[in-house]
Amino acid sequence: MSDAITDQTAPAQGRWWIGLFLVIAVLVAIRAGMGEGMGRVYVQTETTRYASTTNEQGRVAWSAAADGTAGAVTIERDLFRTAGQFRAAESAAPGQQAIRVSWDRTIGLWLAAFFTLAVFSFLAGDNPAYKLTESIVIGVSAGYWMVVAFWETLVPKLLANLAPDMVKAWCMPNLEGGAFNPIALIPLGLGIMLLSQLTPLGRHVGRWPLAFVIGTFAGLKMVSHVESDIIEQVRATMLPLVAFEDDGSFAAWASIRNVLIIVGVLCTLAYFVFSVEHKGAVGRAARVGVWFLMITFGSAFGFTVMGRIALLAARFEFLFIDWLWLIDPKGERAMAVVAAATQLVP
Repeated sequence: MSDAITDQTAPAQGRWWIGLFLVIAVLVAIRAGMGEGMGRVYVQTETTRYASTTNEQGRVAWSAAADGTAGAVTIERDLFRTAGQFRAAESAAPGQQAIRVSWDRTIGLWLAAFFTLAVFSFLAGDNPAYKLTESIVIGVSAGYWMVVAFWETLVPKLLANLAPDMVKAWCMPNLEGGAFNPIALIPLGLGIMLLSQLTPLGRHVGRWPLAFVIGTFAGLKMVSHVESDIIEQVRATMLPLVAFEDDGSFAAWASIRNVLIIVGVLCTLAYFVFSVEHKGAVGRAARVGVWFLMITFGSAFGFTVMGRIALLAARFEFLFIDWLWLIDPKGERAMAVVAAATQLVP
C-alpha cells in the first residue's frame, strides 16, 4: 500500500518542482528586463608595477615601482564597480573600456544565486537541485582544502626539509636555512604508508601511521583540554566575594558578578554529584544548578540561532542586492545613475 502511494506521489512532486522552477525563471526574466537589469558584475582594471630588492640578510622584498623601472613586474587586479558607475562612465565617454562587464564574475554570480536557491529548496523537500548543490559543495571543499594542505603543509614543512634548494628556487625565495633534514623522512614514510589504505592489500600497513596520528592528536588535545577546561576554569572561579575599585571604593556590580559565578559553579557541580542523595542542602543547591544549566544552554542555543540568522540574512542580501538589484542600501547605483543623467542635460 505504501509503495503504491509513493508511486502516485512521485510524479506529482516532479510536476510541482517543474512548475516552481518555471515560475522562478519567469520572474527572473521579468526582473532582468526592468530598469537597470540585474546580475551583472562591473570591474575596472588597476595596473601596478613592482620591483624586487634584496637586503643585507638576503631576503627579497617587493615594493611599488615607477613605470620604466628595469626588472619590474606588472600586476593587474580588477576593482569592483557598480552599474551606476558604469553608466556614468559611458555617458562621459561612450564606448569606454575603463569600466566593463566581467563575464566570468557575472557567470559566477549567477551560479552562486542558483546554488543559494537550490539549498533553500530543501525547505520544501529533497530534490535533484539540492542534491546537485550538495555534491558540488562537498567536492569543491575537498579540492580546496587539498590545495591548501599542499601549499601550507607539504611544501613548507616536508619538501622544504627534504629538498630546500629546489623549493627555494621553485616557490619560496625567502626560505631560510637550506640544509637537508633527515628527520623529515619519518613523516614522508608515514604518509606513504597511510596512502596504502587506498589499496586492499595494503590496509594493514596504513593502520600504523593512522594509530600514530590518532595517538599524537589525542595526547596533544588532552594537554590543551586540561589547561583550558580544568586549570583555566578553576583559576577563573577563584574570585573575591567582595571586590573593590582601584581607588579602594566598594565595587557593587563586580562583587555581585563574582558571587554569581562562584555560586553557579558550586551549585552546578552539586547537581553532578551522584554519590550523595539530592536532599536537603545538596538538593536545593542541585536545583539551583539546574537553573544555571538551563540559562547557559538557552543562551548558547540563542547565540547559535542568531549566528544562523546572520548567515541567512547575508544570503538574502546577496540575492536582493548583488543579484536581483532590488534594493540599493548605500545608494551607489542610484547616485551614479543620477550623475549620469545630469551629464546628458545640456
